[in-house]
Amino acid sequence: MSATRQPADAMSQALEDIDVSRPERFRDDTWQDWFARLRQEDPVHYCKDSPNGPYWSVTSHADIKAVDTNHAVFSSEAKGISIVEPREEDGGIENFIAMDPPRHDQQRKTVTPSVAPTNLATMEPLIRERVIDILDNLPVGEPFNWVDRVSVELTARMLATLFDFPYEDRRKLVYWSDITTNIPQVTGVEIDMAERQAGLQECAMTFYQLWQQRAAEPPKFDLISMLAHGEATKDLINDPMGLLGNIILLIVGGNDTTRNSISGGAIALNQYPLEYQKLREDPALIPNMVSEMIRWQTPVIHMRRTALEDYNLSGKHIKKGDKVVMWYLSGNRDEQVFPDADKFIIDRENARQHVAFGFGVHRCMGNRLAEMQLRVLWEEIQTRFSKVEIVGDVVRLPNNFIRGISEVPVVLHPH
Repeated sequence: MSATRQPADAMSQALEDIDVSRPERFRDDTWQDWFARLRQEDPVHYCKDSPNGPYWSVTSHADIKAVDTNHAVFSSEAKGISIVEPREEDGGIENFIAMDPPRHDQQRKTVTPSVAPTNLATMEPLIRERVIDILDNLPVGEPFNWVDRVSVELTARMLATLFDFPYEDRRKLVYWSDITTNIPQVTGVEIDMAERQAGLQECAMTFYQLWQQRAAEPPKFDLISMLAHGEATKDLINDPMGLLGNIILLIVGGNDTTRNSISGGAIALNQYPLEYQKLREDPALIPNMVSEMIRWQTPVIHMRRTALEDYNLSGKHIKKGDKVVMWYLSGNRDEQVFPDADKFIIDRENARQHVAFGFGVHRCMGNRLAEMQLRVLWEEIQTRFSKVEIVGDVVRLPNNFIRGISEVPVVLHPH
């Protein structure tokens, strides 16, 4: 057990005083024991006071699935999908992940074809080409930051492809994603809110212009063209907050899941060298390893719902209007479902049963694309390098919504 973890604190604190939303626990990677205690003693737990107000914590795999699939009782639309209360300064930004059926289904249906199996098969050679270009231009035998040179760069290239966005400006997409999720209520860190607002306005104007271009052209297979020509979404151009909201959703969804799973995967293989040896001996394990990386990392830590009526969940009485937070990170460490759940095991038989992509109608629409990017990346890594070795301290971000990593110093060892 690492020196930073303090299980005594998690075990000695009064149960009713536990607040698992504290962002520093995710920065310090000391969250495990707090969630383990809730799963064991109080899997549907009421926190009466936190920086974001009172909320219910749903921490077991089974209860998370029960909430995530019951949109008639647990609403995304009422108060949004984050533990943070909706803020006036965001001016009513809307997107389909924060909608309930049927509105959710109509808008999601418009962009889903972009990640349909046939389109993914078409995209795979392009993804491989970009992965190869990134890997072949990395320094070998000298330290560099894996997050910036691989995780962020691959994600930026992929997002630029999905949006048919100007390739030379691809890092703007990552920046806009970061400022969306880096707010004080989620990170506990003060930021320049005026700079954030200016960044989001630049994002809105950029995509407003792209939208007008795509709407005037014949339909293509990028996300903006699909939205501009889709029956349920073509009028978003007249709803600036709805347009910005859906663009931001697609950027954040495409950025954070893949990027932090790429970083987390490198960390996991270094933390569990016997698993790395398994990979070297049998690269055919890569597809299953990808699912295990996503389970073990869990890039999106939580999703929030609001109860539309009184409801009994596993013996707890949830009242109409209550905030209900599904902790996906905890569900993916549930020992009832995943034996030795804290361990990274690349041939874990039920790795795909993770809840990192959510469940039900809100299951991440890009999950197959994320898996494909990770699979192609690790296939190409294995042909080039015997080891991606971590050579310094990993730096994680304080954030209770996105499990972010900013630095993974590595050295590459060729075969």
